[in-house]
Amino acid sequence: MDQYASSPRRVVVTGLGAITPIGHTVDDFWAGLMAGKCGIDRVTLFDPTDFATQIGAEVRGWDAAQHMDPKEARRNDRYTHLGFCAAKQAVKDAGLDMTKEDADRVGVIVGSGIGGMSTFETQYATLRERGPRKVSPFTITSLIGNICSGMIGIELGARGPNYCVVSACATATHALGDAYHAIRRGEADVMIAGGTEAPVTPFAFASFCSMKAMSTRNDDPQHACRPFDVDRDGFIMGEGAGILVLETLEHAQARGARIYCEISGYGASCDAFHITQPDPEGRGLMLAMRRALDFGGIKPEEVDYINAHGTSTPYNDKFETAAIKKVFGDHARKLAISSTKSMTGHLLGAAGGIESIACVKTIQTGMIPPTINLEKPDPECDLDYVPNVARQAKVRVVLNNNLGFGGQNAAIAFRAL
Repeated sequence: MDQYASSPRRVVVTGLGAITPIGHTVDDFWAGLMAGKCGIDRVTLFDPTDFATQIGAEVRGWDAAQHMDPKEARRNDRYTHLGFCAAKQAVKDAGLDMTKEDADRVGVIVGSGIGGMSTFETQYATLRERGPRKVSPFTITSLIGNICSGMIGIELGARGPNYCVVSACATATHALGDAYHAIRRGEADVMIAGGTEAPVTPFAFASFCSMKAMSTRNDDPQHACRPFDVDRDGFIMGEGAGILVLETLEHAQARGARIYCEISGYGASCDAFHITQPDPEGRGLMLAMRRALDFGGIKPEEVDYINAHGTSTPYNDKFETAAIKKVFGDHARKLAISSTKSMTGHLLGAAGGIESIACVKTIQTGMIPPTINLEKPDPECDLDYVPNVARQAKVRVVLNNNLGFGGQNAAIAFRAL
């Protein structure tokens, strides 16, 4: 049942922006997915020699100062650089002209799971080594997680709802869901939403290594991320940003915008089980998926494709598989499912942003991204994960799943118009 049925406002996607380990634009990112390109290699942003995991998915060959004011680039953390520049891509792609918009009706919700980690590390080192007077005055505004949203709002002059969502690896999908509801409630006509993350830093790596959460397949980085494969041994840290422009259908039509697809449902939930391990029964994720379907009036058998959370960790992949089976029943075996993390690594709070872009492009092109490195399927992961090669198919309804530490789940549904 649509809880806003008294004044329904349909929400559509009109702009996409992505900076990822396999492409610095949406077109390059999508071409990389279609080619099965892997963006994982030995870490270069710091010396990883002493770390158990020495590989990651970096955004290589990209300089923020070439895409934003160099002075602002120096004052901000890499996570803001990535999100800010991806948002500029998305706004340009949408053809959004702020001189013709009511700035009070344009908002921004861009999240980050851990924010300015590099700033925290470097400035804390400065404090220890050189004393408190040498700490940068821009430290706080570089490391806190809402600054990317604020910077985008300042750049656009957008005075609508503007804040940051933080829910670990579910962050970007929750940001999109919040933006979707803000438009449906009538709080805004246009929202710029998604996620950004720059966690390839020594402290972040050391912390995840201590948890034994990341792959240690250091001698074979291109094959280290292998969701749903029996030999998977952990996730690969990645960085980047994925931002979407959302607006009401009426607003998009009135300004003659190109419309990619519609957001037709969103669901959020908590496992209420464990701080890091997903619920073995998949109850929280099941609830999020069912809420997304129910909110949009989508029958399970209408869903053609799921971009899975698919982290390549032992627990996540089999528990997500179990949840999909319970929600979709017999239709689960007719669904195409893939994990694009096999190519991009896991972008933590930005994951749902780039993966939602993959969902939108799947609807637009009729091409489904593959799960690469799926060579020996886990018997407990026995669905159709589109192994190794992209697939052409008629796709009208897709679902994107994301899970985060704390047991937080998000699912968002996209539908062709």
